[in-house]
Amino acid sequence: MKQTELPDTIPIFPLAGALLLPRARLPLHIFEPRYLAMLEDCMKTQSRLIGMIQPRETPSGVERLAAIGCAGRLTSFSETEDGRYMVTLTGISRFRLRAELEGFTPYRRATVDWPPFNRDLGAEEEDKGFDREKFLVLLKRYFATRELGSDWSGIKAADTELLINSLSMLLPLAPEDKQALLEAPSLTTRRETLVTLMEFALRSGGTDEVLQ
Repeated sequence: MKQTELPDTIPIFPLAGALLLPRARLPLHIFEPRYLAMLEDCMKTQSRLIGMIQPRETPSGVERLAAIGCAGRLTSFSETEDGRYMVTLTGISRFRLRAELEGFTPYRRATVDWPPFNRDLGAEEEDKGFDREKFLVLLKRYFATRELGSDWSGIKAADTELLINSLSMLLPLAPEDKQALLEAPSLTTRRETLVTLMEFALRSGGTDEVLQ
């Protein structure tokens, strides 16, 4: 998909702690009526895009949306017997929120800008400074501390971008940390941010987790 083919207005799905990155896949369980309506409308469009974005609460208690989110294309869905959907979004491109639109639909919609993230529509990114062996040692320590299980054979064999982005999406990190990973300007800076977050968690021994 070319940037010129991306729509100026997209439905948005604010979900704290959820992260979608370009070329990665995010499974979602949809059951709220407004988001069921969003899915039905999305499937009627050519782009089939939904924008994932983090909500955040200001000190005064007012909800604000993050400035940057990531749009994913609806690539698979199945309906359960009780009318819910299991869907998968495949990340296409990050966007900058321009303005949220009022009315017309039960779900939220916004106008967005794509140009800051031209790179997202290209080929997989490389991280030439990536030391996989050193990274996996740190990852094993992190998993052991958090008592997390994983498919190590799959992790060892994964391409670098898939590995870094999948871990960024799946690890139990705070919403503000997920946002920092989303906004990283390159795969290298995302990997460096992820390493810093894991090292900090190991030093602090914190166990706070977020709902995925």
